[in-house]
Amino acid sequence: MALQGSLLDAVDEVGLRPLGAAVRRTPLSRGAWVDVRPGWLTGSDEVFARLSQDVPWHGERRQMYDREVDVPRLLAFYDEGVRLPHPVLEAAREALSRHYAAELGEPFRTAGLCLYRDGRDSVAWHGDTIGRSRTEDTMVAIISVGTPRALLLRPRGGGGQTVRHVLGHGDLVVMGGSCQRTWEHAIPKTARPVGPRISIQFRPRGVR
Repeated sequence: MALQGSLLDAVDEVGLRPLGAAVRRTPLSRGAWVDVRPGWLTGSDEVFARLSQDVPWHGERRQMYDREVDVPRLLAFYDEGVRLPHPVLEAAREALSRHYAAELGEPFRTAGLCLYRDGRDSVAWHGDTIGRSRTEDTMVAIISVGTPRALLLRPRGGGGQTVRHVLGHGDLVVMGGSCQRTWEHAIPKTARPVGPRISIQFRPRGVR
């Protein structure tokens, strides 16, 4: 996988910029909202290289109507108490837990990773509604490293405008409030030649 790095990112050491006022919140409908902090993780190209090599990536297959198909991305999951594959991810999870403590009321616990190898890899429209998020407000925080890809959001059931964020090179997005129940999100396929991207998703206990 060939990653074309960011010239700005290449001069930075691996670390985290402040959150605070740099986080931009967009209110959505029905109690949902999205926060974006561009370039939160510095030195993200180095983090991408480490994760692409060190994470035990695996593919999955899922039933689609009358046949079983490959999931169009590679996956890894780090449960509570499992050391994350890069120290900056441990620091990121702690920083997010502190920043959102008053709203979330609990720390982020788990980390799921997805590797999108090229434009053919994607994730279909969905909400993270396995577990408590089916009935409760919660948060999912995602750091993107590697080539920027579009994250789309739309109201569940239609009837509203699609929201688009292009994320990569250390950008942070946090979906909060009722977002997982009342909105859906997706990473669509693209015919354009694009390099690989890794997303790191932090969730509280009991949310998938």
